[in-house]
Amino acid sequence: MRAFVITIPNHAESNQAANRCIESHFRLHSSTTLANFFTIEKYDAVTPDETATVMMENGISWNYPWDKVEHDIKSGLTKSPYNTTNRDAKVACALSHYKLWKFCAEIESPILILEHDAFFTKKLRMDITENNYSIIGINDPRGATRRSQDFYDKVMLHREAVANCPYIDSINVPQGLAGNSAYIIKKEGAEKMLELVKEHGLWPNDALMCKQLVGSTKLGVTTDFYTRVQGTRSTTTQ
Repeated sequence: MRAFVITIPNHAESNQAANRCIESHFRLHSSTTLANFFTIEKYDAVTPDETATVMMENGISWNYPWDKVEHDIKSGLTKSPYNTTNRDAKVACALSHYKLWKFCAEIESPILILEHDAFFTKKLRMDITENNYSIIGINDPRGATRRSQDFYDKVMLHREAVANCPYIDSINVPQGLAGNSAYIIKKEGAEKMLELVKEHGLWPNDALMCKQLVGSTKLGVTTDFYTRVQGTRSTTTQ
């Protein structure tokens, strides 16, 4: 399995966080047998000044509100604006994930996608992909998402290695992985995400990758968590 940590080029904080992510992985996995070992590659994030070009090249457009809540008729979901003073940075983040979805679909093999603030806390079990989930979150929800304790408590009710991603809010609110900062995506999951972008336009990656659109039996979370967020300063909300 190939693994990528999305890193903003020439951005000191992003590169420092990505280095910590890679180091935490190596510290835990360096003694792993060669058959199960994987390296993490830095993946150049789309930068704010590149968003218009990347969207044009891929024939996609942004379709998420900035200023007020909207009811999306096609999906039936409520789209609430994210707190950001740098809109292009939010779009750039979504496009970085989008490009990795495209890559996954092209190579037809699972990949691990990490944002630069992910940090490994436990050795990753390679057999967690041996199920029918097409996208699997591996991140500890505590401190990483809204209603994180509710998310954690519902996941802890399960005994299996991977469980359905829980609902923690009203059914019309997009709900998905905790922070969307560490997840394994398979070929079918990547193809589904590309279809959703084509159908609904580009949304923030954590909103589009939700139970309601991906499918409640296709979006899973591990019940033993392997990463956490570092708590670094956000590069998309400031």
